[in-house]
Amino acid sequence: MSLLPEARWLCHRAVVGFAQRLGRCDLSHLAGCSRAARARALSVLVGIACGLGVWGPGAAEAQALTPQQAHAIAVGDTDDRLKALQDAAARGDAGLGDFLKALEDGEVKANASQAFVVRGPNVRVAGGAALAALPADAQEALINNRLRSAISAVQSGLNLLSADLAVRTQAIRQLTTAGVDATQLALVEKALAAETSPELRNALEKLQALASVAAPEAAQRLAAVQRLAQSGEPSVRSLLQERMSGGAETDAQVRAALARAVTAIESRLAWGDRLGIVFSGISLGSILVIVALGLAITYGLMGVINMAHGELMMIGAYATWLVQGAFRQWLPGLFDFYVLAAVPAAFASAALVGAALERTVLRWLYGRPLETLLATWGISLILIQAVRSLFGAQNVPLENPSWMSGGLAVLPNLTLPYNRLVIIVFAALVLLAVAQLIARTRLGLMVRGVTQNRRMASCVGVNTARVDTLAFSLGSGIAGLAGCALSQVGNVGPDLGQAYIVDAFMVVVLGGVGQLAGTVIAGLGLGVLNKLLEDWAGAVLAKIMVLVFIVLFIQKRPQGLFAMRGRSAEA
Repeated sequence: MSLLPEARWLCHRAVVGFAQRLGRCDLSHLAGCSRAARARALSVLVGIACGLGVWGPGAAEAQALTPQQAHAIAVGDTDDRLKALQDAAARGDAGLGDFLKALEDGEVKANASQAFVVRGPNVRVAGGAALAALPADAQEALINNRLRSAISAVQSGLNLLSADLAVRTQAIRQLTTAGVDATQLALVEKALAAETSPELRNALEKLQALASVAAPEAAQRLAAVQRLAQSGEPSVRSLLQERMSGGAETDAQVRAALARAVTAIESRLAWGDRLGIVFSGISLGSILVIVALGLAITYGLMGVINMAHGELMMIGAYATWLVQGAFRQWLPGLFDFYVLAAVPAAFASAALVGAALERTVLRWLYGRPLETLLATWGISLILIQAVRSLFGAQNVPLENPSWMSGGLAVLPNLTLPYNRLVIIVFAALVLLAVAQLIARTRLGLMVRGVTQNRRMASCVGVNTARVDTLAFSLGSGIAGLAGCALSQVGNVGPDLGQAYIVDAFMVVVLGGVGQLAGTVIAGLGLGVLNKLLEDWAGAVLAKIMVLVFIVLFIQKRPQGLFAMRGRSAEA
């Protein structure tokens, strides 16, 4: 083997760098050796390089896409083009990625013998660097959906060899999501041999196993299945199940390993499903807590069965939508902060409507529950129709701020949405604020006094009518906050409140009238119970079962989870 001095030096540096990265040899002692000894060492290293594909006849082919190979990818039958593409990808031909990008961008033209890359005024033969004239019979190389999908997969595979860590990470993520097959195994193995990041090596080993599941050798398939059995991702389970079904796997030992692997993965996924149900229940429960919190104040203080409570929520949601529109038009640079401005706007708008309702209608109906129920039901219909007339009957679009978009991936099959997490925190803050208001302020003292004994509170100078207005406004404002929260997770329309009013009353009755602690426990408990039953029996049966449970519970404990403290003068 005769090598030019420059070639020997490049090969020497490449092999030395490779060996030193592996930490398997120390070449510093060669500096003091004779020229003949260094020549023998270099010969050994060149032999290693040839074996590894760093040097030799095969390496030259693996480093450059030829014009013939580019033409085979550009024109012909789809199956033939796919095979040529897969062969070039398996070799890791240099220039393949650039050619595929040009093919996707419609910059490749071809005739019967050659393919050309046309970029502006420059034309060159595909697979070469020399400029050329575009033949008159050259036509655009078209790609169908099959080829486009294969090109996308190959480009992701080629990115595995990128020098940029972020590009390699993104490529591994894309291949893991889209899936790999045996045709990409050589490319994955080449990337694995060159990868230095331990985290990415683990991900590449998983990709290698995914690609090896359909390998020709049974031993290779068995090793891949055993490696994938440690996974806990739904995509891996689907791949293994697909391999088991339809007779795709013929080896009995591999089929048994597939069955064991699917069972192991499903047991891990089951924990993610259970935790997802619990989180969904807590999320629903936190919304119910906010909805029921205002109702607990108004119903517990005045005994008013407010069927318009859901429409007060709807007013808060529309106030949030209006604030969003104002920020989008006048403060687009601060759009991500519109929710912070929408919170007080939703509270104030619902509180003002509630104060108007209490002053004009409800004040004259205290002590007559049936009349308050009918009156507030009529008010709810008026409010719904008023919103339809002002904003239309269709749902209005609301957009989450960027910091509330996306989710936190806890497990492969469990992602906690940021908007739900924010609502849980928001519910806790609202609950804390209301608890402090009731326990620490003068208004809270008067509300508690009127709730426990209205006549005695009036005798000691408390203006009970004014307290009623303030309390009803507070409960209505909290309903507006619930509407603001709901606008971030669901549709906003005139019928928004109808879906939550019955559940809110159930929470109040179950927790105990006027009891904040009972409202919290009942709201979270009903949310989790409802989601558990939905997973088992479906949404409709779950609602029925929850209602039956509450009826039976109230039969045994009419005062709810927490009884009202004190003694009413009317008792």
